[in-house]
Amino acid sequence: MASLSGFFKIFGRTSRHWETEGESENFAVSPRAPVADKRENSLPQFRGMASELSPRSRDKGVSQVRMRLRTAFTPSQPVSDVRKFAGRTEVLKTLIRSIEDQQLHVVLYGERGIGKTSLLHVLAELSRKARYIVRYTSCGEGTDFSEIFRTIAGDIPLLYHADYDPTSEAIERGGVLADLLPPGPLTVSQISEMFAKVSNTRVIIILDEFDRSESEVFRRLIAELVKNLSDRAIRVQLVIAGVASNLTELIAHIPSIRRNIIGLPVPPMNEDEVRELVMIGEAVSGLSFDEAAMERIISVSNGSPYLASLLSQHAGLVATERNAVEVSRVDVDLAVDRTLYEIELRMSPHTLHFIAQLERQNRGALLQVLAQAAISNGGRIDGEAIALSATGKGGAAQVADLAQLIEAIPDDPGDAYRFREEGAALFLWMQRAAANLKAETA
Repeated sequence: MASLSGFFKIFGRTSRHWETEGESENFAVSPRAPVADKRENSLPQFRGMASELSPRSRDKGVSQVRMRLRTAFTPSQPVSDVRKFAGRTEVLKTLIRSIEDQQLHVVLYGERGIGKTSLLHVLAELSRKARYIVRYTSCGEGTDFSEIFRTIAGDIPLLYHADYDPTSEAIERGGVLADLLPPGPLTVSQISEMFAKVSNTRVIIILDEFDRSESEVFRRLIAELVKNLSDRAIRVQLVIAGVASNLTELIAHIPSIRRNIIGLPVPPMNEDEVRELVMIGEAVSGLSFDEAAMERIISVSNGSPYLASLLSQHAGLVATERNAVEVSRVDVDLAVDRTLYEIELRMSPHTLHFIAQLERQNRGALLQVLAQAAISNGGRIDGEAIALSATGKGGAAQVADLAQLIEAIPDDPGDAYRFREEGAALFLWMQRAAANLKAETA
């Protein structure tokens, strides 16, 4: 102990000082502490607590509205609750009729952000209510045929296998169809034979993000499976979804299965559907959007559920920041700038550089024509849009000039084009919307 006291004395402290310093209220405080405190208080702060993300309070105050706003509009997440699902009635009717009455396999396609995954989640929920067995999976670059169907088979109880009695030991143990599969890679024939034994139910297998799989082998095996399931009237149907502008682009080897599938494009929302989307958000959040705000959202979103949800979310946040629960057109106009900034952050520097270069050449009008065509036609830019130019250039010269921005769509019957980067059309559209608003107030 003496040696410790000596140690502290060398550095100018007594052992007593060392032991009591943490408890003392009289220790020296840096004269710069108030500056640091002021800096901390001047930084942007969270407006709520994480523990309040699922509030039970029925308080109608702005803070509660802001918290409910987080779930009212979810542009970065698909809708999974049928109570929050807006529009798409005709698409959903066609989808259900194709599965239930025609017993077809379905290919759902369209641009990213058009609402395909939300539609699939709602389809899955409605199918389960009708006692279908539904298995949803999202594809990726490395999706493997054997692995994905072994997993799916692992979720289907042996109870629905025609060769097993409901009171059998295997079913009592909780056996699944995957128990019947051999180890190692699986063939289309093995999967088909297994599914051929499904009885007393129907199975829907949803393959979302199908376009992310770059494997021609995987696509060919899926096409062969669709043909086998259809030819043998097996009680299993596939619903395949992905980003594409036409059916052929999404599914390879299509001639052999064309009669077994229906291609269903997901179109932009109409005005009534966008209005319904905002009204559902109103009911969930406790906000209200005045008519001018509603009209602005309908106009700027241009049928995109992603944009409508994102604009509504930002406009709601703007309103709550001024302690209001009614969203005005001014709030939406400010939300346009925030939305543009958010989309711009997701763009590649290469695309942004090329767009800026074209705008410096006074070809901004052409870019807007391309963006309008892409948004209105599922990403597809036809030859007429290409030919329109502020400089009067013809189609071939125009395509050469735009080679860094657009590319030909494979196997398109009209030799149409699309943007190389998915977000380019939305960015250009929002850029134009922001410019128009500034011109209105100038």
